[in-house]
This record gives sequence, C-alpha cells and structure tokens, in this order.
Amino acid sequence: MAKTGAVFGAVLALTWLVLGFWPCVFVAAAMAVGAIVGRIMDGKLSVANLVDAFRGKRSSS
Repeated sequence: MAKTGAVFGAVLALTWLVLGFWPCVFVAAAMAVGAIVGRIMDGKLSVANLVDAFRGKRSSS
C-alpha cells in the first residue's frame, strides 16, 4: 500500500510541476473517482453506504 501511495504522490507532484495547480486538482479528483469505482467493482465498498455517508448518516458498524 505504501508503494501505491508513493506512486500517487509522484504522479500528483509531476502533474503540479509540469501543468500547474488546477490540472493537478483535476488529476487528483480523477484518481479519487477511479479508486472509488474500483472499490465498488471489487465489492469492497457499498454504494448504499457511500450515499449514506454523503448524506451525513452514521452507521453503527
């Protein structure tokens, strides 16, 4: 997991240096969406729980 974080950090740092701040924000957002979609596809994240979290509902688990 640490290697994955290092790769994400390197990609964001290079994006910021080469393209600037706003493209870096866009790349970070795209990476976050990709990670969420990947977890949903793997079954490690429930869409219902994700929607509840955005609505501010707390779970008991």
